[in-house]
Amino acid sequence: MNVTWLLAWRNLWRHSRRTWLTVGAMVFSNVLLVFLISLQLGSYQMMIDNSLAAFSGHIQVQHRDYLDDRKIYQVVPGAAGLAGRVREQLGVDAVAARAEAFALASSAERSFGILLTGVQPQREPLVSTFPGLLRQGRYLQEGAAEEIVVGAVLAENLKVGPGDEVTFLGSGRDGSFAAAIATVVGVVESGIEEIDRGIAQVPLAWFQQVFSMGDAGHSVVIRLPSLDRVEGAVARLEAMLADQPELVVLDWDALQPGLRQAIASDMASAWFMYGVLLLLVAFSVLNTQLMSVLERTREFGVMLALGMRPGRLARLVGMETLLLAGLGLVLGVLLGALLTWYLSHTGFTYPGMEEMAAKFNLPGRMYPEISLLSLLVGPLLVFLGAMLAALYPALRLLRLQPVAAMRAA
Repeated sequence: MNVTWLLAWRNLWRHSRRTWLTVGAMVFSNVLLVFLISLQLGSYQMMIDNSLAAFSGHIQVQHRDYLDDRKIYQVVPGAAGLAGRVREQLGVDAVAARAEAFALASSAERSFGILLTGVQPQREPLVSTFPGLLRQGRYLQEGAAEEIVVGAVLAENLKVGPGDEVTFLGSGRDGSFAAAIATVVGVVESGIEEIDRGIAQVPLAWFQQVFSMGDAGHSVVIRLPSLDRVEGAVARLEAMLADQPELVVLDWDALQPGLRQAIASDMASAWFMYGVLLLLVAFSVLNTQLMSVLERTREFGVMLALGMRPGRLARLVGMETLLLAGLGLVLGVLLGALLTWYLSHTGFTYPGMEEMAAKFNLPGRMYPEISLLSLLVGPLLVFLGAMLAALYPALRLLRLQPVAAMRAA
């Protein structure tokens, strides 16, 4: 067996230029796959973090019926106090209480329906990027001040800006009539028209007064340092709230189910492109090995005439392909890992990305995610494709006749 491996290695370098060209194609494909898959996984991480940071957070504590049927009376009792206990339980600062209500907002000229959100002004910037998107004025201040921050499209529709007053009409938690006037102190622009058209934020304490909420809210929002901590945090919160069966702990997948579907769709389209690349590499290996077999037809015929079995010749070609693919695998993974490791520290960007991201209060660089999956799945598929491509040249040898082979040369 050792002699066969040595023979396979020697045969591989009979035409070193052709071998290196094939290995180079495999290495290039492996490096590209490692980089693209790592960047793709990293972009999904950034996509999830940015989507959750906009408003929903990684986890929310809500009334068990509130997600499906947003009624104002489906509340979280003592929302601000619960948020404080959650901060202590999880050891994170990014926890905030919220309350929501649909209301009619009116200025001197126009009226529009909006989703009015009561927030904790000092805590909201920790769980949401919304406060960082100010286009005019300032954000809310702590306390029960009668002030409001509105989306840019809503401000244009109402014809208001910082210093103007907006009147609200709605229904309180107890069924009473809720009405109040607030002064616009800031205008935010998220870049998403649906959000900028209908959202407005006021201090939670003032919201609770106007809508007869008492100390209740509708959600406690938690933003964690990474997605890896979500599962453990959910388990700890469920144990903490075991004596309050009316409350549920919802992770980001339950809060934004469309996000995972979007990632799955993007991954499917990306793997179609990867599949085309794998197919091209497989044909390259097939061409190399088929040429190697055809130009050694006379040699194989002589070996068969001397008594060597066709199966051993086929195994020899398989060994050559294994060495060729193994060399491409090792070099590709090594170079791909070095490139990905470097970019995971420095980040990856392209012209215009930082300016575009700054408009949405998002990071201007993407960071590839290094893992065994990103490092090995692509190169292993290239390796498997190369081995499958060697089947045809090897099967030709099983049907090779000694006399015909020697004459064919």
